[in-house]
Amino acid sequence: MKTCILSILILSLFSVLNAQQGDLNFYLDQAKANSPLINKNKNESKIVMLDLRQINSILSKPEINLISGIMFAPIISHDNNGSHFELVSEGSTDYTGYDLALTDGGHYQAVVSVKQPLFTGSRYKTYANKASISGQINDNNIALTVHELEQIVGYQYILCIKSKMQINNELLLLKELGEQVSRMQKLVENAIYKQTDLMLLQIEVQNYEAEYSMMQEEYRTNIYDLNLICGIRDTSMVELQETEFVLKPDIIANSGFLTAYKLDSLSIIADQSISELRYKPQMDLFADAGLFAAYLPYPERIGFSTGVSLSWNIFDGRQRSIQREKSNISLQTVEFEKHNFMTQNEISKNKILNQIESVDQRLRLLEQQAAQYDKLYIAYSRELSQGEASVMDFKNLLKDIAAKKQETLLLKMERQLLINSYNYLTY
Repeated sequence: MKTCILSILILSLFSVLNAQQGDLNFYLDQAKANSPLINKNKNESKIVMLDLRQINSILSKPEINLISGIMFAPIISHDNNGSHFELVSEGSTDYTGYDLALTDGGHYQAVVSVKQPLFTGSRYKTYANKASISGQINDNNIALTVHELEQIVGYQYILCIKSKMQINNELLLLKELGEQVSRMQKLVENAIYKQTDLMLLQIEVQNYEAEYSMMQEEYRTNIYDLNLICGIRDTSMVELQETEFVLKPDIIANSGFLTAYKLDSLSIIADQSISELRYKPQMDLFADAGLFAAYLPYPERIGFSTGVSLSWNIFDGRQRSIQREKSNISLQTVEFEKHNFMTQNEISKNKILNQIESVDQRLRLLEQQAAQYDKLYIAYSRELSQGEASVMDFKNLLKDIAAKKQETLLLKMERQLLINSYNYLTY
């Protein structure tokens, strides 16, 4: 039995020495690098800038088109008491076919046209403002995603640390039990205790060994879940470094959550400004050059034209006022959601602070009990070595000590989880 316990301790020490080292920052960096949401928002920011470049090209660069076409309108002429086919009419008055007054016998076109928008500076500024807000929204979404990853990864990291500390507690109990079994063996040999007393301790060792194996599997499962969250393919065992979460100060101004509502409002206003562009006059300079003729084309029909066009939406059935009303309602919705979030956030933070205070009180009580249990364990160990203590009572004491250590550990981990949740809300 002593050899079995020693083997567990040696193997545990060997696995710790050979396991890869990892800390919370490493897993956070991996989660950020492998996050599809962060990658998506980065790419959307690139698309926003490309959209702005495209709009700038539309508003400031000339549009050049090549336009060509040929239309034939043949007739059957009945002039001069005969009928004959004419691909191009030579002035027939009695014919079968399209009215020559409408078709002119055909159309021949091959021109290059140029269209240049004028006075588009204010339009571009409107689109640039929308692009800037969209970029800020994507940046803030990235920041919010990073913050959420910190909360999620932190939560899973705490679960891993809890499993690791449970393993350490179990190893310590196994070590203490191994020492007691060694002493009990000598006492049984000297007829101070019965063989059944030794068997009770040996059975207890087996129980702790089974719990130790279960805790190792739980630790391994929690590591896999942590790797899954962070997008890490490596399945090797990792020795996590312990970390201590501390309460962050409450943020009143420049909150990342409130920034999202502010940017949503600005985005609605920017969209409304773009909608208003439909009702501003737009002037375009246009020109074309090439062949534009009726009947058979001749070189003399090659020429050019130029001019200025004006478009201005005067009335569209009150769509403009309806759109403005829709934007105002959207702004009211964002403002209502903002105030509701602030209320819920404040309530949640106060609740967590009260829970942390309650956990601290219970931890102080457990620390006092732990000190008493340590004294009791020393006393029982001394009496057991002298053959004065009941093995059953000592076994029950070990169970109580193990239960108190587990309770203390769970409370400490609960406190860490509460702090992690509070820090998420104070962003």
